[in-house]
Amino acid sequence: MQPVPPPLLELAKRLRLLRLQQWPDVKLTQLELAQALGDGTPLAPATVSSWESPTSPKLPQRHRLVAYAKFFATRRSVEQDPPAMVSLTSFSDEERKAYRKLEAELLGLRESARKPTLSEQVSVRRSWHFGDAGPATLVCPRLPEAEISPLARQSNANYTELLSYADLDAMVELHGHIRAENPAMDVFFKSAPDVKPDDLSGHVILIGGIGWNEITQRLSAMARLPVRQVSDPAVDSGEIFVTEIDGEDRKFLPRWQDDSRGSLIEDVGLLARVPNPLNSNRTLTICNGIHSRGVYGAVRTLTDARLRDSNEQYIADNFGYPENFVILMSVQVIEERTMTPDFNNPDVVLCKWPEGGPR
Repeated sequence: MQPVPPPLLELAKRLRLLRLQQWPDVKLTQLELAQALGDGTPLAPATVSSWESPTSPKLPQRHRLVAYAKFFATRRSVEQDPPAMVSLTSFSDEERKAYRKLEAELLGLRESARKPTLSEQVSVRRSWHFGDAGPATLVCPRLPEAEISPLARQSNANYTELLSYADLDAMVELHGHIRAENPAMDVFFKSAPDVKPDDLSGHVILIGGIGWNEITQRLSAMARLPVRQVSDPAVDSGEIFVTEIDGEDRKFLPRWQDDSRGSLIEDVGLLARVPNPLNSNRTLTICNGIHSRGVYGAVRTLTDARLRDSNEQYIADNFGYPENFVILMSVQVIEERTMTPDFNNPDVVLCKWPEGGPR
């Protein structure tokens, strides 16, 4: 039998102490905790018991530890009958601080317990494999009325709904990849105006910028990304990226072949993976750009068969928690074709958070 890594034993001990001693006056059973952590998805008490085992504990999935942090960050979780999750959006500043601290502690123990080698990290880490029941919904902007093809109008005999979508190349590329990585999961795509509230409570993947997609703007703000997208008179064809560095705003702009802007040669893309602010047990991923070239480049970083493994390795090497990172990147355009960004090229990553980015 393989020895149990000390960090895994420490994690099991910490989980048991949370249940039994976080609130000494509250007797929280494994059954009650399992029902609360499930948050609508059945979770057996035996599973909680296996995580707390003092001799042969099992390693919880990452999203389960995020749920632990959320549950034990506020006493309000046990002031209900039965105990239940409290919406993260209702957390006070103090509760949110406790949540982030506990989340970092538990995920840190989990990462220490795993201790993968570099080669194992590449083979195991697949950003688009979610490892749970999902679902996943891709949200794509809809083209403005003036930009829509006649074939996208329902009155046309050759009506084709997808022709009303912006960033269609990026959406088709990513939808197929996520389906392949998660064959048992429901994977949907919707244009922003067609999104319903339930669509935003699973894994959400936002494709495209804020100009034609209010959902990207709202969720980016709720997730408190360290970079924002704004209109700028220097670029009338898209919204640029701005972040604060040393107390001053720094702008990231595209580059053109010449002053006449006849040909785009370099765009800016954004890839962000954070907890879904509407359901912290699921993820929010943003693939964004100033123009569609930047959006497509951000998507291709983790779908291009020639570069995705090395880009996955870059993420594993540079971020303490690969499920929570932001990368702002340069996207080259050569002969009108979008090149896949290589994160290991020092000229590609413009800023990254949380490690190595501006504070």
